[in-house]
Amino acid sequence: YRVMLGHISPKRNEAVVYFDSYIRADKLLEYVAQSKSKHDCDVTHCLVAAVGLALEQNPRMNRFVAGRRLYQRRERQVTFSAKRKRLDREAKLAAVKITLGEGEDFAALCARINRSIGEERGDGPTYLDRELGLLTAIPRPLLVRGVQLFFWLDHHNLLPESFIDNDAMYTSVFIANLGSLDMDPGYHHLYEWGNCPVFLTAGRIIDRPTVEGDTVVPRKTLHLRWSFDERIDDGLNARFGIEAVKKIL
Repeated sequence: YRVMLGHISPKRNEAVVYFDSYIRADKLLEYVAQSKSKHDCDVTHCLVAAVGLALEQNPRMNRFVAGRRLYQRRERQVTFSAKRKRLDREAKLAAVKITLGEGEDFAALCARINRSIGEERGDGPTYLDRELGLLTAIPRPLLVRGVQLFFWLDHHNLLPESFIDNDAMYTSVFIANLGSLDMDPGYHHLYEWGNCPVFLTAGRIIDRPTVEGDTVVPRKTLHLRWSFDERIDDGLNARFGIEAVKKIL
């Protein structure tokens, strides 16, 4: 069935399924407040760490489809997006890819994330800047052919490893924390570029009505929205991965 899905739905967005999850955020906010002076962390750091642990606990979530074939990843990689200047309308978007290390603690992960963010927010051009600068300098007819060639090479597993390693869309999960922009989460498409099968958007933490016994009370809640490529596995294992992230947070 998994083999045939790659042929029945060859494109990622033909096989996308959307999920919502709501997480009581009281303990999460308390943890961030206590840890900020030690690790300089925020909710985005916690999301990256939680997704990385969930992938370790649920390796069937750490798959991808390329060339109509199903692959198991050897590494856990998480990409997250950030504005280079917060709330600046003209600021460029930064996409940071992190490879999760075995046995790495939260403090060490936060330090790596902050170094990567610092590099992306520096004055010098990033890998993405150079890549897009080269591509957009090509005349449009040649660019159309070039993108077609890219997809053909990817389909036949002929892209250079150095290209894949540096591209943020070749990743296990992509996270967009819209809460950092004081936004609610959106349902996000899956990019056909790259091989990312799971997209997670997180919204701002707000008071939501929660049923406790016979009463309804406001509780701090984090709203997550998931876009999931069902070609990598069925909904039951998607549930296991989502529940793992919820439990960790």
